[in-house]
Amino acid sequence: MVVKEEPKVVVEEPKKLLTIDELLYINNNLYKVKCEEYIDALNKVLPENKIDTPLRVCHFLAQIIHESGHLRYNSENLNYSASALKSVFKKYFPTDELANKYARQPEKIANRVYANRMGNGNEASGDGWKMRGRGLIQLTGYDNYKKCGEYFNIDLIKTPDLLLVPEYSIKSACWYWNTRKLNDLADKDDIIGITKKVNGGLNGIESRKEILGRAKNILLKKA
Repeated sequence: MVVKEEPKVVVEEPKKLLTIDELLYINNNLYKVKCEEYIDALNKVLPENKIDTPLRVCHFLAQIIHESGHLRYNSENLNYSASALKSVFKKYFPTDELANKYARQPEKIANRVYANRMGNGNEASGDGWKMRGRGLIQLTGYDNYKKCGEYFNIDLIKTPDLLLVPEYSIKSACWYWNTRKLNDLADKDDIIGITKKVNGGLNGIESRKEILGRAKNILLKKA
């Protein structure tokens, strides 16, 4: 008796938005290890959040890569000198004496400059440091952490460091993107409009354009 083998079922893997080589090229061949940390999460999270066309992905990458220093940073650096405090946060550090008192103390700086705004408590509450900027488009403040957490059904108030995990660094950026309807601007290829929504101005616009150009060179051609 001849036993027939059951035919093998071939399950095709879903098509990836990006390969590691493509992401590395778009990232100007910088920080390969960081690209490797983010590639799987990008391929998983972006389609789940409707950033799912080549042009949308191109614009999303242009913004997050610039905002994160080519994927190096997903947490706000608040290690300011006294002179930098007076320059960047002059409203909160109007005198040399005050600036010197806080210089090179990131936690104290965050608690002062982020106190009593964005849903944070006063300086003594510690909310400024707890809810400092995290993620690839840095999420900042109690209200934003709460809203983003509710959007993904996670408690970012209790576990804010979750945003340092690549998947959630990207998810928080997707929340920011979608709540500000940036896909609509991406569909119009409007990098100026997107940058203003992300940055509040046009800081770094040339860098964002360069990254966008590299992304288009890869992703639009294979679409």
